[in-house]
Amino acid sequence: MAENKEYISNELDHGTVYINEEVIATIAATAIRDVEGVVGLSGNLGDDVKGMLSKKSSKGVRIVLGEDSVEVECSLVVLYGHPVVEIAKNVQTNVVSAIESMTGLKVKSVDVNVGSISMAK
Repeated sequence: MAENKEYISNELDHGTVYINEEVIATIAATAIRDVEGVVGLSGNLGDDVKGMLSKKSSKGVRIVLGEDSVEVECSLVVLYGHPVVEIAKNVQTNVVSAIESMTGLKVKSVDVNVGSISMAK
Protein backbone atom coordinates (compact mmCIF):
# COMPACT_ATOMS: atom_id res chain seq x y z
CA MET A 1 0.00 0.00 0.00
CA ALA A 2 2.24 2.86 1.23
CA GLU A 3 6.03 3.11 1.33
CA ASN A 4 7.92 2.16 4.49
CA LYS A 5 4.71 1.40 6.39
CA GLU A 6 3.59 -1.96 7.57
CA TYR A 7 -0.02 -2.96 7.41
CA ILE A 8 -1.97 -5.89 8.69
CA SER A 9 -4.79 -6.97 6.43
CA ASN A 10 -8.07 -8.66 7.18
CA GLU A 11 -10.13 -10.20 4.40
CA LEU A 12 -13.86 -9.52 4.76
CA ASP A 13 -16.88 -10.48 2.65
CA HIS A 14 -16.87 -7.26 0.62
CA GLY A 15 -13.16 -6.44 0.53
CA THR A 16 -10.01 -6.11 2.55
CA VAL A 17 -9.33 -3.93 5.58
CA TYR A 18 -5.76 -2.67 6.01
CA ILE A 19 -4.65 -1.38 9.41
CA ASN A 20 -1.45 0.68 9.49
CA GLU A 21 1.07 -0.03 12.25
CA GLU A 22 0.82 3.63 13.32
CA VAL A 23 -2.90 3.16 14.00
CA ILE A 24 -2.09 0.27 16.31
CA ALA A 25 0.65 2.33 17.99
CA THR A 26 -1.81 5.20 18.53
CA ILE A 27 -4.37 2.83 20.05
CA ALA A 28 -1.68 1.49 22.40
CA ALA A 29 -0.44 4.98 23.32
CA THR A 30 -3.95 6.15 24.15
CA ALA A 31 -4.59 3.05 26.28
CA ILE A 32 -1.30 3.64 28.13
CA ARG A 33 -2.09 7.27 28.89
CA ASP A 34 -5.46 6.23 30.35
CA VAL A 35 -3.74 4.32 33.17
CA GLU A 36 -3.70 6.18 36.49
CA GLY A 37 -0.13 7.05 37.47
CA VAL A 38 1.18 7.26 33.91
CA VAL A 39 2.42 10.76 33.12
CA GLY A 40 3.28 10.05 29.50
CA LEU A 41 5.40 8.11 27.07
CA SER A 42 9.11 8.51 26.67
CA GLY A 43 11.13 8.03 23.54
CA ASN A 44 14.89 8.20 23.32
CA LEU A 45 16.97 9.52 26.18
CA GLY A 46 17.56 12.70 24.17
CA ASP A 47 13.86 13.59 23.95
CA ASP A 48 12.73 16.61 25.91
CA VAL A 49 9.88 16.67 28.42
CA LYS A 50 7.44 18.21 25.94
CA GLY A 51 8.04 15.29 23.59
CA MET A 52 7.47 12.79 26.40
CA LEU A 53 4.15 14.32 27.38
CA SER A 54 2.74 14.91 23.90
CA LYS A 55 -0.86 13.76 23.57
CA LYS A 56 -0.70 13.52 19.76
CA SER A 57 2.36 11.33 19.39
CA SER A 58 2.74 7.59 19.71
CA LYS A 59 6.43 8.12 20.46
CA GLY A 60 7.52 5.65 23.08
CA VAL A 61 5.50 2.80 21.53
CA ARG A 62 7.00 0.23 19.17
CA ILE A 63 4.82 -2.23 17.28
CA VAL A 64 5.99 -5.52 15.79
CA LEU A 65 3.41 -7.01 13.45
CA GLY A 66 3.12 -10.77 13.04
CA GLU A 67 0.94 -12.73 10.65
CA ASP A 68 -2.18 -12.32 12.81
CA SER A 69 -0.75 -10.95 16.05
CA VAL A 70 1.08 -7.94 17.37
CA GLU A 71 3.82 -7.34 19.93
CA VAL A 72 4.00 -4.02 21.76
CA GLU A 73 7.00 -2.42 23.43
CA CYS A 74 6.49 0.80 25.35
CA SER A 75 8.53 3.17 27.43
CA LEU A 76 6.72 5.37 29.90
CA VAL A 77 7.03 7.98 32.61
CA VAL A 78 5.21 7.29 35.88
CA LEU A 79 4.14 9.63 38.63
CA TYR A 80 6.22 9.48 41.79
CA GLY A 81 4.51 7.65 44.64
CA HIS A 82 2.55 5.22 42.46
CA PRO A 83 3.39 1.49 42.54
CA VAL A 84 5.46 0.91 39.39
CA VAL A 85 4.73 -2.82 39.01
CA GLU A 86 0.98 -2.26 39.42
CA ILE A 87 1.06 0.53 36.82
CA ALA A 88 2.94 -1.76 34.40
CA LYS A 89 0.35 -4.53 34.86
CA ASN A 90 -2.48 -2.04 34.28
CA VAL A 91 -0.73 -0.78 31.13
CA GLN A 92 -0.48 -4.34 29.82
CA THR A 93 -4.15 -5.01 30.52
CA ASN A 94 -5.32 -1.75 28.92
CA VAL A 95 -3.17 -2.17 25.81
CA VAL A 96 -4.28 -5.77 25.21
CA SER A 97 -7.93 -4.87 25.70
CA ALA A 98 -7.81 -1.80 23.45
CA ILE A 99 -5.92 -3.37 20.56
CA GLU A 100 -7.86 -6.64 20.58
CA SER A 101 -11.28 -4.96 20.80
CA MET A 102 -10.54 -2.28 18.18
CA THR A 103 -8.62 -4.33 15.61
CA GLY A 104 -9.44 -7.98 16.25
CA LEU A 105 -5.71 -8.73 16.40
CA LYS A 106 -4.26 -11.03 19.05
CA VAL A 107 -1.73 -9.27 21.26
CA LYS A 108 1.19 -11.62 21.79
CA SER A 109 3.03 -9.47 24.37
CA VAL A 110 3.23 -6.02 25.92
CA ASP A 111 6.69 -5.20 27.23
CA VAL A 112 6.76 -2.18 29.54
CA ASN A 113 9.87 -0.13 30.22
CA VAL A 114 9.51 2.42 33.00
CA GLY A 115 12.12 4.89 31.82
CA SER A 116 11.50 7.78 34.18
CA ILE A 117 9.60 9.07 37.19
CA SER A 118 7.98 12.48 37.32
CA MET A 119 7.44 14.43 40.50
CA ALA A 120 4.33 16.23 39.25
CA LYS A 121 1.71 15.61 36.60
